Amino acid sequence: MVARSVNSTRLAQDYILLKTLLQSVRYYSRASLYGPNIGRPRKNAILLLDGFMKNGGSVVDAVTWQHYYIDRRVTKVEDFMKTRLLDTLTDQINKVLKIVKIHAPEKRVWLGGVGPAWAGGVNNLSDTFAAGFLWLNTLGISAMQGIDVVLRHSFFDYGYSHLVDQHFNPLPDYWLSLLFKRLVGPRVLAVHVAGLQRKPRPGKVIRDKLRIYAHCTSFHNHNYVRGSITIYIINLHRSRKKIKLAGTLRNKTVHQYLLQPFGGDGLHSKSVQLNGEPLAMVDSDTFPELKPRTLRAGRTIAMPPISIGFYVIKNINAYACRR
Repeated sequence: MVARSVNSTRLAQDYILLKTLLQSVRYYSRASLYGPNIGRPRKNAILLLDGFMKNGGSVVDAVTWQHYYIDRRVTKVEDFMKTRLLDTLTDQINKVLKIVKIHAPEKRVWLGGVGPAWAGGVNNLSDTFAAGFLWLNTLGISAMQGIDVVLRHSFFDYGYSHLVDQHFNPLPDYWLSLLFKRLVGPRVLAVHVAGLQRKPRPGKVIRDKLRIYAHCTSFHNHNYVRGSITIYIINLHRSRKKIKLAGTLRNKTVHQYLLQPFGGDGLHSKSVQLNGEPLAMVDSDTFPELKPRTLRAGRTIAMPPISIGFYVIKNINAYACRR
């Protein structure tokens, strides 16, 4: 096998040809086509995407690309929690969206591959609780930036960015993904957090260790009526943080789903506890009940250090979430 490079023009021509072939076969005539699935949008990848969109971007149903935060040589859990690292995704998304809007502004953009580290991830890091900060950060920022779909490649077997272990027991990112799918709807809401949106001093960049996102609660979750709101929070501080809901949110009952590592391994743990109770399959076919903890109306949300939390504000009847 001989390695060959393909330039943007040739890649676009190949996609145009593939689209023509698909449309010529009745069974595949309505098949969707996605691409070009470039790597991190740096210089060469950006040039490839720009040329592809110029010459063949019209044939894809969504533009795809991949984002991996770091390389697999990283061995420290602290590197997974650097705010500077988490913030790189916003910059990468902006670069991709800028090119797509120039050539095909109507095209959707998907994140076609994502993980903490490329080349299969990092052993005893990519499959631990620590990786959840990067995963939830990816979901939150992507939603805020208008990315419709985020794809993960590795469910099992290859590399270390797994959702289940070799015995098919769920790993931390599996439980995190399950809660996200059950509680978080696609509609994104603006968040204002007093004390975070402050102006940096000249030459300084504020990188928040407390990251807060808000969505309408998933319409598919029948435990909550339409109009409910889900807030999810990443606390990267080494101390507990208190959050007070304001305005019409203040006097509503809140359901808490707090995720923390379980066992003595700390952030290296491959097990998770929900509101203090360890999560595990009941049997090979049965999920445990994901029970929330009820916070009375007006109570301050207390986020433990280095933790992740989902908070559903019930019966708020938010207008944007009723439709």
